[in-house]
Amino acid sequence: MPASPEQCWLVPAWPAPARVHALCTKRLGGVSLAPFDSLNLGAHVGDAAAAVAANRSMLQRTMTARPVFLSQVHGMRIESIASNTLDGTPADASITFEPGVACTIMVADCLPVLLTNAQGSRVAAAHAGWRGLAGQGGQGILEATLAAFAGSEVLAWLGPCIGPTAFEVGSEVRDVFVTHDRAAAAMFVEKTKDKWLADLQGLARLRLAALGVTQIYGNDGSRAWCTFSNPAHYFSHRRDQVSGRMAACIWLDNGHHGKAQQ
Repeated sequence: MPASPEQCWLVPAWPAPARVHALCTKRLGGVSLAPFDSLNLGAHVGDAAAAVAANRSMLQRTMTARPVFLSQVHGMRIESIASNTLDGTPADASITFEPGVACTIMVADCLPVLLTNAQGSRVAAAHAGWRGLAGQGGQGILEATLAAFAGSEVLAWLGPCIGPTAFEVGSEVRDVFVTHDRAAAAMFVEKTKDKWLADLQGLARLRLAALGVTQIYGNDGSRAWCTFSNPAHYFSHRRDQVSGRMAACIWLDNGHHGKAQQ
């Protein structure tokens, strides 16, 4: 039985401007075989190239926009994309002003962050694993991406990621965040000596709030958003080791700048 649209992707519930569109795929609805079953969008994980191409084509038809798939390296580079931007461009975030091209982030535990300004004139997507989120000296991928919005009022949507009951990290990871911001200590729960459970979406919310983003939607850290804990819905690299990739996409249509949806 074919997967329903609700089984194939999430559509953000947020008051974005009318010309801003976004979705985040789940693992169902594609043609890939196990262990990449079935809507795997990652071309770098060992899946059959023809299956990945078919899945990406299906996604593009669903979106009526072209997703630009980056080569993500857990860094802080942001790429401004347009219709001629090639797939495989190395970056961990993208931004666009151009309709019909989708900022796209692939994930299988890391946090996808979708962003738009209140005017609906630009959109962005950021890949927020802990390394990119932490960055250097408190300046990471979210700081780099928000700088591209030039002081505009920004709305953020957080997609599914590994949850706070599943994301085990060492003390060195906690130290990177807490050294920059003492409030980050609340996002870590001690599990054993030198091992902590980290709330990735909570750390992202702290960073966004510090950057002046007050409208943050989506992932709230509950189990329903946890990639690791929901194998029927989400890929998880930490859970499965060999895993497909989901995609979070945001794009502009060709309409004029619209009012925010209610």
